[in-house]
Amino acid sequence: MTAHSQPLRRALLSVSDKNGLVSFAKGLYELGYELISTGGTAAALREAGLPVTNISEITHFPEMLEGRIKTLHPAVHGGLLADRAKPEHMKAIAEQGIQPIDLVCVNLYPFAAVISKPDVSLEEAIENIDIGGPAMIRSAAKNHAAVTVVTDPRDYTWVLEEMKAHGGETTLATRQKLAARAFTHTARYDSLISAWLSARFQVEEELPEIFALSYRQAQKCRYGENPHQKAAFYVADGITEPCIANAKQLHGKELSFNNIYDLNAALETAKEFSEEPEAAAVIIKHANPCGVALGRTAAEAFRRAREGDPVSAFGGILALTRPVDEEAAEAITGKNTFFEAIIAPGYTPEAIPILTERKGWGTDLRLLEVGDLRGWREKAAGTGLDFKRVTGGILAQTPDHLVVSRADLKVVTERAPTEEEIQELLFAWRVVRHVKSNAIVFTKDRQVIGVGAGQMNRVQSVRLAVAQAGEKAKGAVMASDAFFPFPDGPETAAEAGITAIIQPGGSKKDQDTIDVCNRYGIAMVFTGIRHFLH
Repeated sequence: MTAHSQPLRRALLSVSDKNGLVSFAKGLYELGYELISTGGTAAALREAGLPVTNISEITHFPEMLEGRIKTLHPAVHGGLLADRAKPEHMKAIAEQGIQPIDLVCVNLYPFAAVISKPDVSLEEAIENIDIGGPAMIRSAAKNHAAVTVVTDPRDYTWVLEEMKAHGGETTLATRQKLAARAFTHTARYDSLISAWLSARFQVEEELPEIFALSYRQAQKCRYGENPHQKAAFYVADGITEPCIANAKQLHGKELSFNNIYDLNAALETAKEFSEEPEAAAVIIKHANPCGVALGRTAAEAFRRAREGDPVSAFGGILALTRPVDEEAAEAITGKNTFFEAIIAPGYTPEAIPILTERKGWGTDLRLLEVGDLRGWREKAAGTGLDFKRVTGGILAQTPDHLVVSRADLKVVTERAPTEEEIQELLFAWRVVRHVKSNAIVFTKDRQVIGVGAGQMNRVQSVRLAVAQAGEKAKGAVMASDAFFPFPDGPETAAEAGITAIIQPGGSKKDQDTIDVCNRYGIAMVFTGIRHFLH
């Protein structure tokens, strides 16, 4: 490698993520750049045979406080911030013996990765809050008229190619683009620290006056809800709760926008049953559960979930609370079935070939692994707010994780539900909270047999559930996500043969509804809790 007797320019490199570092630094050196570096970055470059100037040789001040102070110095920031178009700036740094720095390559301490560890300590997290790195990035980005700032290893190749094509320099357009990315990088970093410390120290109200959102792009989608819309999937850092954001795709083509949305709906519904001794299966179509059931095995749960509405199940999304074994895989790939994607805690080695080699759709089937679902509520505690976007702003609310138990049920009819009916009502209640309002769910023997979703009036949702359930409605129970404003809904269900109802109560016409139930011998309980899902 040829040495340069008089470097034309200077590059400061200090990175935690060293992917691609050596090849990028080599390219800079070959373009005539003096390489300035710190700590582990300098060691990595020397190990690769590249000449490196230690930052302490520039600052004439040793690194101290275990590396907390090394680049916070006028010799660094003067070289970054001096406006090359202003003679007085250049004179000022020359008088202090400060030379300009033309390129900064910095990425920050891995705070996101550290706080993602389940056993992370406060001390470890604090030590991974970068101070000097953001300061250098911001200085370089502010002075992008003259300084190139690179914060993402994915940019190394194209930046280097441009520099080779332009005599060792980048274009102003590129420096502007990189500067915008750099400020996004530091803003995301700071917002992540803010959110984590606020939750840890409980320094904010549940709904703070100001908050910053931090998400990184996990993938681009081919399109959005419709082909004419562009879309991408962004995920938060530091999430340990099992969810679509940290699921691992094992097989199949890229997930679409609608796949991701429906997979989330399927998994969130399945998590309601993660602590059950039996397996649970959930089939989602257009964000609504069309099939939910418990079974002794994953295969049995799947079969029973599909039986609830086999027509709607075709082409849906499947979630299970237990690993997919050979028996379940055989059932899933049976005749007259097709699924876009499956998400489960895991898959046995015998199951994957059965799922992926099914003629006609195995190669397209997406398989996602999310890990053990048990204990998810503890992991979800304090993880943030639930958001819905409106034009010009967002609505924020605490997540709807409230659990209703038998102790919360208030019997309001002459007939109290049997023990079996209570268990069935609680099962139906856990499903109805995941159905778009106005939501009605009929269940029988821990199997969803009828759903009415998203209707403009509640009695129409009841009618849809009755039509789907058919003869199975006899002896079934009904759950409603909100109160009945009129008794026509319960009366329609009663005529179909349901024996028990669970609903929040609270309508001015509650007594009319109670009277209908008493007339038909139906047991009804109030929860006092509403579960609208818009």
